[in-house]
Amino acid sequence: MFKASKSAMLSTTPTIREAHVDDCPRILELIHQLARYENAQQEVTISLEELQRTGFGTQPVWKAFVAQSKGTLVAFALYYTRFSTWKGCRLYLEDLYVTEEARSSGVGTLLFDRIVREAIDKKYKGITWQVLDWNTPAINFYKKYTNRFDSDWINVSIEADELIFLRDKND
Repeated sequence: MFKASKSAMLSTTPTIREAHVDDCPRILELIHQLARYENAQQEVTISLEELQRTGFGTQPVWKAFVAQSKGTLVAFALYYTRFSTWKGCRLYLEDLYVTEEARSSGVGTLLFDRIVREAIDKKYKGITWQVLDWNTPAINFYKKYTNRFDSDWINVSIEADELIFLRDKND
């Protein structure tokens, strides 16, 4: 899709591959880096064990592609299958993160292109994801792929402690 340029920090084009369970400690480090970037460090509550179990246990719920350069993971794209009653199966890109040192090297493009191929290979009806409205670099990156940014929907969630409160309230 887009030609990846090489950064001075990355002397060779990184290898893009599927994540393995042994990658989980580094993926968790990158998740923490992403949370710092988004000023949401306190929001990361997942443990290494949970990350490993949910990605590589008996019922995996996520997959990821990683970018490896000189033996170190410098980026990841974590995704899962989302089902839409209107559209069918879609790939949901939970996070695409590139370390600060590897940014502007084309790694993000390589990973996103791999996500696109995955969606095509699995015959998904599309790809969806979220981007924070203040994250201009990410917005500009995604604009290379699409101009469709949906502002009609409001994100809604219930956290685990609230679930317990609701259960107990209704019992």
